[in-house]
Amino acid sequence: MRERTYGMDGNLREVFDFISFTARLREVERHNNATPSRKESVAEHSWHLALISWILHREFERESGRSLDLEKMLKMCLMHDLVEIEAGDPSAWSTRNGDDKARVEEEVAQRRFAPLPDGLGTEFLSLWHEYEEGVTPEARIVRGVDRLNPALMRLLTGQGWQDVGADAEALDRLQLPRVQVSETLTALYQEVRDAAVRQDLFTPAP
Repeated sequence: MRERTYGMDGNLREVFDFISFTARLREVERHNNATPSRKESVAEHSWHLALISWILHREFERESGRSLDLEKMLKMCLMHDLVEIEAGDPSAWSTRNGDDKARVEEEVAQRRFAPLPDGLGTEFLSLWHEYEEGVTPEARIVRGVDRLNPALMRLLTGQGWQDVGADAEALDRLQLPRVQVSETLTALYQEVRDAAVRQDLFTPAP
């Protein structure tokens, strides 16, 4: 009997290298906590976005009166922050230049996504740009979940917003432009905000 040999051709090698690259998302820390004693990784954040989008998908469809592509939403959740492996994860509260951030992330996306074989590169770049542009209903909702999630984690871990010097009104200014794309997300944000006020997690207004 002929002995079977195992090996990777050029395409599979490229995919394997990309899989190895994506594993490093576990190493990138976010600015909000995962537990009271440690920061959340971007990989944990991406997983939780996907789960929330799946759980709330029917609510999003009911309130919008349209069909929403759940597969696309889940893919966006899982891949939208991969560029942060090399570009880093600036805080939403930082003053880092938006144009500079966009340029650096675009360079990473082109370098890491475009070369992928069998149409993967095109799919990854297309989904990433769709998320960044926030034009489609799916992208707007995922961007809303992405903005809500760190606020939820700051509440659940008791971290609050004193480390960034934010009061409730500052949080509204950051959150509402994104979460108001959905009645469901807006209601969830209000729940987070009200609970944070009750628990005194904000910096007092001057």
